[in-house]
Amino acid sequence: MGNTKERRSLLVITIMFFFFNIHHHQVMSCPEQTTNCTDQDRKLLEFPLNLEYLEAEFFLFGALGFGLDRVAPNLTMGGPSPIGAQKAKLDPLTRDIVLQFAWQEVGHLRAIKKTVKGFARPLLDLSIKSFAKVMDDAFGRKLVPPFNPYANSYNYLIASYLVPYVGLTGYVGANPKLQCPASRKLVAGLLGVESGQDAVIRTILYARAKHIVHPYGMTVAAFTDRISCLRNKLGKMGVKDEGLVVPKVMGAERQVAGNVLAGDELSLAFDRTPEEILRIVYGSGNERVPGGFYPKGADGEIAKSYLV
Repeated sequence: MGNTKERRSLLVITIMFFFFNIHHHQVMSCPEQTTNCTDQDRKLLEFPLNLEYLEAEFFLFGALGFGLDRVAPNLTMGGPSPIGAQKAKLDPLTRDIVLQFAWQEVGHLRAIKKTVKGFARPLLDLSIKSFAKVMDDAFGRKLVPPFNPYANSYNYLIASYLVPYVGLTGYVGANPKLQCPASRKLVAGLLGVESGQDAVIRTILYARAKHIVHPYGMTVAAFTDRISCLRNKLGKMGVKDEGLVVPKVMGAERQVAGNVLAGDELSLAFDRTPEEILRIVYGSGNERVPGGFYPKGADGEIAKSYLV
């Protein structure tokens, strides 16, 4: 009698364990039949290719004087070459750092395209005129002479301040919307390196925060503050961007004015939606009106849905 009870108890435990394992597997994996999971993840993973293309080309050209067409033409999928990109006049240390960023961005493109099919490189405008317009908009007047991101290391680093941070906030915003563990892992990996790039750029600029940018008579800190204010204005979702020096009340725990890393009241990274990002990189404040670095608009289902 005792043996029978023991066998029954063992059978019940075995069945419960079996069903727990099935349920656990379903939760932890991303079943192919869950269309919402795979489709939503695909769209969210494709979208940042727009920014990764931009960063790769800007950093490659800045350091080497050429871009993806030479170093990894297969990644472009036949998309048009960028407009106006050129080699920057960089000091050895800055060039070394920018070159590292460039190859990291090539890796990011490969990583995303290993997960989703992606799309061809969109038309990018990386000309002096394009960057000059951003700076004019940031200061509310035309700078004389027009801001040239390729003129020297200071200008290039200030222009670089425009780039990784926008993608960083996009990854923060996308992560909680992803369904598949593999997708979250990829975005976490991308976010980690993008955050590192942004931190390096901000740290170098912070060390030179009081440097006067010639011939404009304004400090590096003033440039970063104006750029951040412009992005907040274009994004239309409040403060999600901060310069290198802020009022103490906006600093970490309201204790410091130095702001080498941007974060909210709890020093957590800000998030942005694809719509906010499009408003910023188009320079139009409207996800339906292309321009800025993407004269013909960004690509991928999310961006294209606003261009119909």
